[in-house]
This record gives sequence, C-alpha cells and structure tokens, in this order.
Amino acid sequence: MDLGLNLKVRCHVNKNGDGDRFVGVKADTNNAMVFFPMGYRLPENEEDIREDILKLIDVISTFNDSKDRLLAMDQFAAPQSVNFPVNAYMNIIRYFLEQSDYYKEREQVRKTADRGKIDFPASLRKNVKFFQEDGSPFFDRYTVKGSSPNEKNLITQIHKYCVFEAFSTLGWLFTPHLPANPHITLEPERFLFALKKKLAVTHNDKDKLLFQAMIQMLEYLDSENQNKQYYFGTDRFEYVWEKLIDEVFGIRGKEEFFPRTKWNLKFNANKDNHALEPDSIMMCDDKIYVLDAKYYRYGVTGDPRHLPESSSINKQITYGEYIDNCRELKDKYGNFPIYNAFLMPFNKGENPFHITDSYFLNIGEATGEWKNDAKLYEHVQGIVIDIRFLMNNYTGSHKSKIRKLAKVIDEELAKNNGELPAVEQ
Repeated sequence: MDLGLNLKVRCHVNKNGDGDRFVGVKADTNNAMVFFPMGYRLPENEEDIREDILKLIDVISTFNDSKDRLLAMDQFAAPQSVNFPVNAYMNIIRYFLEQSDYYKEREQVRKTADRGKIDFPASLRKNVKFFQEDGSPFFDRYTVKGSSPNEKNLITQIHKYCVFEAFSTLGWLFTPHLPANPHITLEPERFLFALKKKLAVTHNDKDKLLFQAMIQMLEYLDSENQNKQYYFGTDRFEYVWEKLIDEVFGIRGKEEFFPRTKWNLKFNANKDNHALEPDSIMMCDDKIYVLDAKYYRYGVTGDPRHLPESSSINKQITYGEYIDNCRELKDKYGNFPIYNAFLMPFNKGENPFHITDSYFLNIGEATGEWKNDAKLYEHVQGIVIDIRFLMNNYTGSHKSKIRKLAKVIDEELAKNNGELPAVEQ
C-alpha cells in the first residue's frame, strides 16, 4: 500500500504569531502536518525534508520538557488531553526497517543427525547403540539442538499489529509504503500482559527497547478517545531555542556567573533571592560572552518592533557588570574581556536583509542611555543564526561554531565602535 504523501505540502513554517506557534507533528487517521519553527528553511528534496522532520522530532525530544509537550487538545477540536508517545512509534518503525521483518520467537527443536550442537541427555536416551569397554557410550547418530521461527507466536502477532499501527500513523516520515494489514484485533489487556511478561525475562537490549515501545503504544491506544488525533510538539519553542543555544555555545557550570541578591532584614531572618540567570556563557580565546537566546521575529520580519526591549537590554548589561566586578571571577579568569549578545533565529536563504552567505549575521547593537558605553559589554550585539543550521548541527564538536559566533560579535563590535575593543575592562 502506498501512503501517497507529498511531504512538502504537509510542512508548515510558522510565523510565531497568535494561533501559529505550535512546533511539532499533528496527525489523525486521514491527515498529517509538520510544523517547523519560524525562520526554518525547508529543503526542496523529498528525502532531505524527511530527514529534517526526523531531526525536528529529535530536537523536541531532546530539549523540550515532557510537561511542555502536553497541550490542551481543545485546540484540535478533541475533548481531552493526551500525550502521544512519538518515540515509541518511531522505535517500532526503526526496528522493523532494520530487521526487514517482524519479531519472531524461535522454538527449540530436537532432531537426529550426525552433525550439529549435540544434546547429550537426549542422545543417551534415544541413540546409544552400546557402551564401550571404558564405559563410554557409542553413538552412530546424535540428537542435536536447533531452532525454527514461530510465525504464530503471540508476541509476533502483537508486533505485526504494532508495526501496522505505527506505519499508519507515522510511517510516512520514513517511507511512502505501508506494510500489509495483518487484520489482528486489538486486545489491550492480553497484549500488555504478554509483553510485560516477556520483557521481564528478556536480556537483549534491542528487543527490550522494542517491547517497551510496544507497551507504551498499547497503553496509549487503550487510553485514547475514539477520534484518533496525534500530536507531538510544543507551543513554547522559545524554551527549546534557549536550550539549543546553550547546548551548542554554552559552558557547563555557568552558575558562578549568576548575579545574586539578598535582603538584610531588621525584623526577620535575612532573605536570599533567586539569582538572575543568563541563558548561556560562552568562552573563546580568553574572552567571556554572555548570550541571551531570544526566539524573536526580527530575523524573519526585519521589523524593529520585534527586537528585545529595554528590560532585556538592561539585564544583559547587569550580567556584564557583575562579571566585571566580581572578585571571585576576577581571581579565576583575570581581566578577560566581556561581550554581550542576543541570539535570534533567521533563514539564511531568504531573509529581509538580503544576505545569504552566512549562517551568522550581526544586525546591530543595543545600548543603555544611562551608561557611558565605555565597556564592551555595554554594547549588546544583535546576532541572527540560521535555525535549520543550528538544529541540524547541535551534536558533535562545537569549536568551529563557537569561533564563528565569536568572530561575528568581535568584528562587528570593532567596526561599529572604532577602538572600543581596546578599552580596558
């Protein structure tokens, strides 16, 4: 069976406006749509789109808290909230594609032969002709061990049901073809009992992952309403953007850079307040970069109204001042220059700036009129980053990306402000 899907017409790049914020996958038995974050550049090739959809699901799975994935289903005209186990469905599909077959139990069989793995107790019972003078048995033939696949085993039947369900729902992410319908009736309690019993005695990691995925699918199917609607994603992709930026550019253990405050009270015990927390701290060539990930629309619209406001700008300057004046940080890092930047998404191939030759672009800087602009960190650089590039390159080494970001911050700051980078921090 051919699903007959044209992937590109089923993809939507949202604008992050009212009613257009969801990022992820929505599907029902008749339709499926994939929603990409604003600024995403969809490729033309069908297979590349397929890879990008899988990468989108991977990014959401990695950087989005499970509680953020649970959305009110009234947005999709359904009466209840559900959390679709997308990874379970995908693991079932991957197992089937990797094995090119269904899971099969192998039954132990015994047969008489002159070669094979010998079953000595059975051979003694069935095939001994006589005992030799030293007391050892003489065999003319042996009973040997073997195995054969059992197509009718219950676990195999459950797997066939789950494979068809998984491909019917999400198989279009992998292939336009649908496996044959096994015409097996869903029996949730019986299937779950058999799978959990099998999982308890299974030691093969790949099989355990499969059984766990099938259990998650069946539990979901047993609890959902009759109107099949699936979704996996978030209305708050800004949290994913923040974590993505921190994963690629940020250091670990950034807590030492958090400005802290407290109340010294006359009538109560002193009170410590929550610290201000910069999104990311990047280090490169003995320089400190305070980064604020902003999932703002400026890189898509070019509209200045879609830039960070005064509260965000002042907060960034405060982070720089704290690092500049903290004795512990000075003792540890010396007189490292301190830089500041906002990081926003854009589309390298199509953007309002008509610049298509770089994944990183400096669009200007923000300053505080209450400051004298003598410090590097008082000039907060606005940087847009190609969102598809970042989502497709968040694993592996990040040294080259860190250097490129540092360069686009440093060079534009020097160009815009003359000799400012030489100013003593």
